[in-house]
Amino acid sequence: MAPETSSTDILERTPVATADDGDARVERWESRAEWPLVGVAVVFLVAYAIPIADPDAPPLVRTVCGWVVGLTWAAFAVDYVGRLLVAEDRMRFVRRNLLDLAVVLLPMLRPLRLLMLVTAIHKINKASAGRLRGQVVVYAATGSVLLILTGALAITQAERDVPGSAIGNLGDGFWWALVTMTTVGYGDMYPVTPSGRVIAVGVMVGGIALLGVVTATLASWLVQKVDETAEDQHTATRGQVEALAAEVRALRAELAAQNGQRGK
Repeated sequence: MAPETSSTDILERTPVATADDGDARVERWESRAEWPLVGVAVVFLVAYAIPIADPDAPPLVRTVCGWVVGLTWAAFAVDYVGRLLVAEDRMRFVRRNLLDLAVVLLPMLRPLRLLMLVTAIHKINKASAGRLRGQVVVYAATGSVLLILTGALAITQAERDVPGSAIGNLGDGFWWALVTMTTVGYGDMYPVTPSGRVIAVGVMVGGIALLGVVTATLASWLVQKVDETAEDQHTATRGQVEALAAEVRALRAELAAQNGQRGK
């Protein structure tokens, strides 16, 4: 007769989904969607930039760019919803991905999706055997270029043709983004619209963070060079001491040999 199986045994044998399992599913989703979303971000960049760089573009071009921007937004929305559905603890997922949610819900933050391009640099660095400092330099340079590009496009879109605004074209936008990111702040150009000020805050915060990374990397490099120089000097001094000790031993041996011969 087969042994009886209690309900407790059934519960013990039943696999229980855990938060770690949900996190693993989210990580697998993100790993598979990473490169496609990088491609979508590049397409978004082109479609987003054309009407801003050329405000006199033909209506058909502007319409196509608008549709492309909408489709790329839909792709990122699908990605967010998909990750949310596979997550075990969905409230925790929402709390940990507030920026992604804001980018999907708030149109003014959609240019931040261009930061997906940093993912490509991350993949390349992981595949290479480069040193950590070199990877940090690549991240900082790429982040700086993307921040200036994104800030210039977004501020130009928000401020152009607005009464009282000094930012009238993409060239002004690039100048403002560069000055703001480096925290120089000449004051010759500044946003006057609420969305422009939100963009300015993002560029300021991002610029401070990138300058901190650059400064820390430079300081680390200088410390390493000082340590290498000190080590070279220490090695040279130690070699000189050892050579001098060898000469002293040789002189002692020679003197001992001469004294032995005199004793005979």
